[in-house]
Amino acid sequence: MAPHFNMQILRPIKNTDFAALKQIAIESGHGFTSLPVDDNLLQDKISRSENSFSKQVETPFDEGYLFVLEDTKTNEIVGTTAIEAAVGTQVPLYHYHLGKTVHHSSTLNVYNTVEILSMCNDYTGRSEICTLFLREQYRKGLAGRFLSRIRFAFMADQSRRFSDTVIAEMRGVSDAQGHSPFWQWLQEHFFSIEFPQADHLVGLGDKVFISELMPKYPIYANLLSPEAQAVIGHVHEKTKPALRLLQKEGFEHRGYVDLFDAGPTIEARLENIRTVQESYIVSVEIVDSINCGQTYAISNQKLNDFRAVFTDNVLFDEKAEILKINRKEAQALNLENADTVRIFAL
Repeated sequence: MAPHFNMQILRPIKNTDFAALKQIAIESGHGFTSLPVDDNLLQDKISRSENSFSKQVETPFDEGYLFVLEDTKTNEIVGTTAIEAAVGTQVPLYHYHLGKTVHHSSTLNVYNTVEILSMCNDYTGRSEICTLFLREQYRKGLAGRFLSRIRFAFMADQSRRFSDTVIAEMRGVSDAQGHSPFWQWLQEHFFSIEFPQADHLVGLGDKVFISELMPKYPIYANLLSPEAQAVIGHVHEKTKPALRLLQKEGFEHRGYVDLFDAGPTIEARLENIRTVQESYIVSVEIVDSINCGQTYAISNQKLNDFRAVFTDNVLFDEKAEILKINRKEAQALNLENADTVRIFAL
């Protein structure tokens, strides 16, 4: 039974969360391709996640783990966060890689370095963090940071289910109508469909048109419109806080950008991610009341019964490697005395 006090608990999505997921899909709007407003697709996402959590896995393949953040006071779903175990294994994952080519003539004494965009599938098989969304009224406080970082704790505990490299595709620059300057150029020359439509098709998993219509040869960046060149590798204004958070975790941009809006894809090795390196596995001691003022994210290290919360109703004794935890939080995490948890300071 859910405890009757205000706390936010992260858990795997269930079939009964469909209506809440649909509401979040509606609120997330343009450019949030991983949650399309389509009943069948959302239902598939839930079933796929339930199957992934219950599946025996030796090496990552095509699993998708979708979590929801539930407010215990209202029983409302207030946010989502997800991990794809191995991208591009079922449907190809395309990127542009920004490289350089040199045009040199010693006869004419001309030396030009030109940036080129080459289409590739270099991130096939990598794990991807995605689908982080928090409803507007819950965006103050630590919930957003918790949703972003807790995934790394889960991945560290279930590392054989994931690749040793983790990527994140960041949303590129587009205007209020969802139009991207980068897409504008591609559309004029190759596609003849609007950006929101192309984006929606990708969200539906229909990527065949990419390989059919995308230019097969590298594109010289200096041939693009100035507006398109200006946004390569840049993120949407609203995505800047998320990018900063991941850069703090050790994610870097290695020149890979999205095919449609040219937003950067960033990467890190799982073992080098700050949250993984700075988290502790400790055993718990359940107490009736405690408060230390320092907020910790705590996960119960389970798979199907995975639960995580963030709270300051704990006291962490680093020397003894013991976490004293309030009874209510312990119940929310399905913990008993001497169980182990993974914690990190939020």
